[in-house]
Amino acid sequence: MKSRSLILALAVTLAPGFAVGESVYKWTDENGVTHFGDRQPVGARAESVNVRTGRGSNPQAGEPSPQESVEALEGRQQDEAERQRVAAVEEARQKQRAANCEAANTNLRILNSTSRIRVEEDGEARYLTPAEIEEKRNSFQQIADESCSPETTTQ
Repeated sequence: MKSRSLILALAVTLAPGFAVGESVYKWTDENGVTHFGDRQPVGARAESVNVRTGRGSNPQAGEPSPQESVEALEGRQQDEAERQRVAAVEEARQKQRAANCEAANTNLRILNSTSRIRVEEDGEARYLTPAEIEEKRNSFQQIADESCSPETTTQ
């Protein structure tokens, strides 16, 4: 009875050592699917994987760790999101410039084609004086010059 117990204890003690000594192989099939197994595949190039570290026996030099790959991907996604945000802001600004240009040109056409301009202030209607019309014309011309001219980029 003692010898059986001793053999059983010895087997239980040595079993993990034998299990760690087993080889695990990693390979990728023709469909790009990664496989792991305890036997080297026939007709495919396999890499022996250290079970304790999870790294292959012949890691490629300079290959980033999975964590580094995830961090790099997140960084690229953040950069792309920032570029899209900047592009959206620029597009909105361009649309606003176009709307300002169109409104200023419309107002200039009205001022140039009509001799009397009526406005309503504080619930009362009145006509603009020639000096007020000229002031409005200059104001709308300045807006048109700023909004309708091509932009010059300064960097």
